[in-house]
Parts: sequence; structure tokens; C-alpha cells
Amino acid sequence: MKAGIHPTYERGTINCACGTSYEMASTIGAHNVDICSACHPFFTGKARIVDTEGRVERFKNKYKRN
Repeated sequence: MKAGIHPTYERGTINCACGTSYEMASTIGAHNVDICSACHPFFTGKARIVDTEGRVERFKNKYKRN
């Protein structure tokens, strides 16, 4: 491998919007994510709508029956 062309590999923290944080090795350092395995419906078994940008409300308003 060539010397001096690879990024540094350091400990970083992954912070989820639900409050869970994980220690991982990364080239970037700290990451912020919207959803993780602790709150994702596939892993928790609870059905819920994950809406980070208001898309569900926009859809409901667009196709609202009067």
C-alpha cells in the first residue's frame, strides 16, 4: 500500500434522533442519523410512520376527501 494516501481511521460517535448513540470507527468522526436499529420499525416490530420531512402530511392534504 502507498504511504500518505489513506485517510485516518479514528473513533467516532453515531447519534440517532431517538437519543441512542453508538461508538464506531470511522474516517469522518461523528455522524447524526434520523433512524437507527433501536427505533426502526423493521427491527422493533412496531408499525409506525417514519416522517422526517412532512411527506405524509403533504400526501394526506393532497388527496384529502372533502
